[in-house]
Amino acid sequence: MKKKFQYQVNGKTVERQYSYIPFRYILAILITLLEVLAIIGIVVALCYFVPYFYIAALLTEIACVVKIVASDDNPDYKVPWLLVVLVLPIVGFMLYFIFSSRTLKKKYVKRLKDIKDKSYKKDDSALFATLKGDDSAAHNQAQMLCKISEAHLFTDTQQTYFPLGEDMHKSMLVDLEKAEKFIYMEYFIIEEGEFWGSILEILKRKAAEGVDVKVVYDDIGCMTTLAGNYAKILKTYGISATPFSRLKGNADSEFNNRSHRKITVIDGLVGYTGGVNIADEYINRVVRFGHWKDVGLRLEGEAVWELTKLFLIDYGINVNEPIQENAAHYPNNESVKADGYIVPFGDGPKPIFERRVGKSVIRALLDNAKDYAYITTPYLIIDNELCTTIENAALRGVDVKIVLPHIPDKKIVFGMTRSFYPRLMDAGVEIYEYESGFVHAKNYLVDDEYAMIGTINLDYRSLVHHFENGVWMYKTACLADIKKDMLETLNKSIKISKEMATPNLWQRAFRSLVRIFAPLL
Repeated sequence: MKKKFQYQVNGKTVERQYSYIPFRYILAILITLLEVLAIIGIVVALCYFVPYFYIAALLTEIACVVKIVASDDNPDYKVPWLLVVLVLPIVGFMLYFIFSSRTLKKKYVKRLKDIKDKSYKKDDSALFATLKGDDSAAHNQAQMLCKISEAHLFTDTQQTYFPLGEDMHKSMLVDLEKAEKFIYMEYFIIEEGEFWGSILEILKRKAAEGVDVKVVYDDIGCMTTLAGNYAKILKTYGISATPFSRLKGNADSEFNNRSHRKITVIDGLVGYTGGVNIADEYINRVVRFGHWKDVGLRLEGEAVWELTKLFLIDYGINVNEPIQENAAHYPNNESVKADGYIVPFGDGPKPIFERRVGKSVIRALLDNAKDYAYITTPYLIIDNELCTTIENAALRGVDVKIVLPHIPDKKIVFGMTRSFYPRLMDAGVEIYEYESGFVHAKNYLVDDEYAMIGTINLDYRSLVHHFENGVWMYKTACLADIKKDMLETLNKSIKISKEMATPNLWQRAFRSLVRIFAPLL
């Protein structure tokens, strides 16, 4: 099956055609299925034909149950695996050993260490001391975040907040035209259309001028939006490109450890992030689920260094060529002056990040909230720890408001999201749904003092499995713009009543069943 795209770029009609799901993806999925069936089939056959082998399998199943119970994993993650292992004898523990791992291969870990060793070094001690004198609670948040994410604390970085993806798109085009040294872009989804087409025209020109242009796109995220050989197509334009974690048909964690990051870096001076992928629905040129509400953030100053570092790490672990980092990647930008403190950071699976960075940041924000905490997120599928943190904030009198979509993009996920409404509302949390369409923004704002913007959804995909990124901010200038946008979004949203949140019998049964396995989805 072929898929055609027609879109306008500089007044010209451009057409693209490729397989709806490129053949290499279909082949990789089939290989994975065959590998899993072969492994399970061999073990089952041995149990049937080899004397006493079933006893060995039974002992292995018992050992597997003990391993799950004794692990440091979140209990919400243990329960579904225990059910799988106990309900599906032999097959269950084989599935656990094949798919439960969230760790990266050794070759990626080695590349990662090499790239980190070559990255920029920064002494934050004086800046932390100043922040501690201003506000010890903010200091403690920033210090915790920097330790668990290996990030750095910055000041004197200007921020521009974009309440819609189309606003960010316009600004990106202006900044991309100014690039002189390098352009680095990493996105979960890139889809051919007006958004990407307008950017690609600039990237091709800049590459021809000698600008170092690199692009990373997630291989599964772009499975149905780009040709299977799209990296090679970009290379014909002089653009160095790689899919993130290329799908090869391995029966392991390659389906889980995806890059959900959204990063653009221009000359190390300007950076963009937020929830916006490079596809036309994110700028409301294509309507799929009503009006698409997303946000973006532009940084100008030395805090952009951290976005550059994250990109070079992700590019480096996916290509065989060594990354030659140098001072040009991390330019001094002393002319920029701005108030407040900023920590751009990354999050991802072990062993890159030993702790759940995004979850820790969100919990710290809520734990320190005194007056209000406003959140926008497309999904609400959280573990008991995070749910309790949100409840506790509301119970101690904090005005907690969460805005979610009214028009869902995935009905099963939407059902799971709504299953959390009654519990949170009983604690005093106010739930809203964006009436006009779909909220994709990942915004966290607390007390006119703290904010976090990035790619981190309130779901297991973001909080456990994916590579993510965000920007923590304290008393920065853009907080007023974020609050204004959030209040306007609340005014365009439906406040959910207890009657609306009460499911019928069938909904309750379905949601209860699905929620058990939510950590594995």
